[in-house]
Amino acid sequence: MDTKEIKILAIESSCDETAAAVVINGRDVRSNVISTQIPLHTLYGGVVPEIASRKHIERINQVIEQALEEADMGLEDMDAIAVTYGPGLVGALLVGVAEAKAIAFAEQLPLIGVHHIEGHISANYIENKELKPPFLCLVVSGGHTHLVRVADYGKYEILGRTRDDAAGEAFDKVARAIGLGYPGGPKIEKAAHEGDPFAIQFTRPKVSDGVYDFSFSGLKSQVLNYINGAQMKGETVNEADVAASFQQTVIDTLCEHAALAIDEFGMDKFAIAGGVASNQTLRSAMEKMCQEKGVEFYHPSPILCTDNAAMIGAAAYYEYLAGRRDGWDLNAIPNLKLGER
Repeated sequence: MDTKEIKILAIESSCDETAAAVVINGRDVRSNVISTQIPLHTLYGGVVPEIASRKHIERINQVIEQALEEADMGLEDMDAIAVTYGPGLVGALLVGVAEAKAIAFAEQLPLIGVHHIEGHISANYIENKELKPPFLCLVVSGGHTHLVRVADYGKYEILGRTRDDAAGEAFDKVARAIGLGYPGGPKIEKAAHEGDPFAIQFTRPKVSDGVYDFSFSGLKSQVLNYINGAQMKGETVNEADVAASFQQTVIDTLCEHAALAIDEFGMDKFAIAGGVASNQTLRSAMEKMCQEKGVEFYHPSPILCTDNAAMIGAAAYYEYLAGRRDGWDLNAIPNLKLGER
């Protein structure tokens, strides 16, 4: 049996984090450097694509150099270069893809393009060494809400996805509406600790022709209508109660979908991933649901929930083993679907 260590330099630049990591055999992270732009975009109430792209250009070389230094390795030690090529902001993705292609060409190393959502799913492999497919995974991030059956490494069946606003987008919009600002996820979670999650009865969103699909646009509108209605009546809006009730409705919806899929497909392992997966109330609810069903529950640490390159290196390792090698024509695909090549 080949016991060679496969060392991968991974790059992630799909949105507002410039990240690089060195990952060995998909699960051993030697470095994971993240340069976030959140303080900058907070000034504008959300991510500004043009600014994000420029900042990636400014930071990407420094981040890669730091990742190699922390791993105590050089480019000559790498076996492959991996990079997120979609989905994401096209300008931001292009920075990472161009950088990865340049390094791979100069060092004559294999180039591996990685799907961003596949990266989030693979983040669960890093700290859970025993986790192997098949399992069910709920990916909840700023732009994506996916319920995925992981049949094998690199093989996915999307059971449900968002039809409009993803959960993270709804968090951002509701946070803005009640005056909490950007980024919405952490601020809603913090405010919710001070509120009553059952103070306001928002209706759980459902999609009539897709039992596992998600739609959070209507819930966001419910919250806005509640706030506007209260203001028109001259009533004081309890921001903490709104945040807590909104968050609880989102969590109830996510748990309901996950529970249905666990039962239908007879899954004994369930994982969550993505930026919203760092929400402690969501984690606790999912863990409780899994315990009641006798299902093993997995989740990454918060640092591996947000966009990072270690997760890209984890996903790339299994693509490498499967023989995937991309050419110099690899391009950024902003609307790349999971499972597409």
